[in-house]
Amino acid sequence: MNSFMISGIQQIGVGTTDFRKSWNWYIEMFGIDVRILEDDTVAERMLPYTGGKPWKRHACIAISLQGGGGFEIWQYSNRKPTPCSFDIAVGDLGIFAAKLNCRDVEAFYNELSLKWDRCTEIETLPDGTPCFYVKDLYGNLFQIVENKRVFIEQHRLTGGMAGAVIGVSDMDSSIKFYNEVLGYSIVKSDTTGPFSKHDVMPEADKLCRRVILAAPKRRGAFAELFGDSTIELVQALERIPRKIYEGRYWGDPGFIQVCFDVVGMDNMKRFCASKGHPFTVDSCPNGEIFDMGDASGRFAYIEDPDGTLIELVETCKVPIVKKLGIGIDMTKRNAEKPLPKILFRLMGLVMKEKIK
Repeated sequence: MNSFMISGIQQIGVGTTDFRKSWNWYIEMFGIDVRILEDDTVAERMLPYTGGKPWKRHACIAISLQGGGGFEIWQYSNRKPTPCSFDIAVGDLGIFAAKLNCRDVEAFYNELSLKWDRCTEIETLPDGTPCFYVKDLYGNLFQIVENKRVFIEQHRLTGGMAGAVIGVSDMDSSIKFYNEVLGYSIVKSDTTGPFSKHDVMPEADKLCRRVILAAPKRRGAFAELFGDSTIELVQALERIPRKIYEGRYWGDPGFIQVCFDVVGMDNMKRFCASKGHPFTVDSCPNGEIFDMGDASGRFAYIEDPDGTLIELVETCKVPIVKKLGIGIDMTKRNAEKPLPKILFRLMGLVMKEKIK
């Protein structure tokens, strides 16, 4: 094993003003119905991004067994969340869309557009991938991308997170960061032109530089669940972009962070510092384990060149049957060996959520 290993996108955080309403929508529309963990405690270790004060929040991580990264659905419990004060436009700095796996874009478009009216027409990404866009209950934009790979068959058209669309101010420095630090070394496309001919979001018809990056095949216990992902970087060329989270807190409504599953956090910490992107948050700076109730591990944050938050998580314990206290100690197994699919099937049986 190398000094550290990134297994893929573990989840993308989505801040909301109504935790249960948002999750029910993701269950109904996308099938994100397997709860990995749920927590309703105080976020004490994110002070650099929460005004120097700890705040209570209600959050969960949920996945689709069809494959892909999860959703971290997040709501402040004792503070009124602050929505973005302006209409987010193409190229604004930060995550302005999340990518979602779909085995058949045309079929899912036909299915979803019958029950939800905030979908754009189907188009093709610069790398040739069919896609369309949909906004959720609170205006968060999802790019539905075709990927025929299925991890565990659930007889659905959609899976989990497949990457993120991120506004940047300097394309070349951002490409370097996502390549050198996070392993996205494959340039799938590099184009200049309008973002879309459809009314995706404001400024979609303006010129931008758009680069789609991919990574070589990932390894690790969860790599087969997470699957391949892409990072799509967008630089506005005809205007000065705004920072999506300027003046707001981590956890406020919108796409909070992209989270990567990591093995070898101490080595990752040294590597990030050597590249000029030191940890801004480290849940366990002295080597202790952070207890998250049903799960445990260590999390840290770095920033991309524009301050977009990147979370890194090293998992120590994974819950399998919560009621019986059964879980997997990840520190006692080969970090490169994939977890058996039977364990994920078991999670699906005992941890599946229904709309309430």
